[in-house]
Amino acid sequence: MPGNFSLESGNIQQRFPAVAVDIIIFSLIEDDLSVLLIKRKFPPFTGMWAFPGGFLEPNESLEEAAVRELFEETGVADVDIEQLHTFSEPERDPRMRVIAVTYYALVSIESIHLRPRDDAAEAHWFSTAHLPQLAFDHDKMLEHALAYLRRKIQHSDIGYRLLPDNFTLSELQKSHEVILGQHLDKRNFRRKVLNSGNLEPTGRKKQLAEGRPATLYQYRKKSEKHF
Repeated sequence: MPGNFSLESGNIQQRFPAVAVDIIIFSLIEDDLSVLLIKRKFPPFTGMWAFPGGFLEPNESLEEAAVRELFEETGVADVDIEQLHTFSEPERDPRMRVIAVTYYALVSIESIHLRPRDDAAEAHWFSTAHLPQLAFDHDKMLEHALAYLRRKIQHSDIGYRLLPDNFTLSELQKSHEVILGQHLDKRNFRRKVLNSGNLEPTGRKKQLAEGRPATLYQYRKKSEKHF
């Protein structure tokens, strides 16, 4: 815990702002963009939903704190997180002055196994279109994260991170559509991603409910490339 004070104490003496991290994890669930939330176990906002997160400890970096807090509250590990934004409004936390640094990740739902631990009462996925009331200023954090993703996906291929390692072009298009919140022309999208050189066929096909089997693709390299 940063500084010489106790969060459980009624008299907090604070000279410098505390630093916290919050982690925004997105996934694609039944063609819907979802986000991972935890139910807070301790005050403030006990029983309300929030992003996994907590305070920076003296001996760790911001990213180390984010990885630790994510695991402590959800059991989720081995996720590639990226720093997103800093929130520093003076009154954003009722306990004290807290500067929060957000991280985000896009993950395939098949790769995540939730195991809520001692620091959270529950951990669940929620549709970004149907969220409970969020604690702190986490609604602003989510708004900023979504705006960032919508800008970035227009010129890079981050949508693949919502999918398994092998996917069809229709599944890739859907990942882009759920982030953008709009329908994309099938012909234009396929021409764009195939001409990018980022995809390669696996040599296997996926049997769909209707029609012919669809070719499965994978990315040549797990990194964002510009179209």
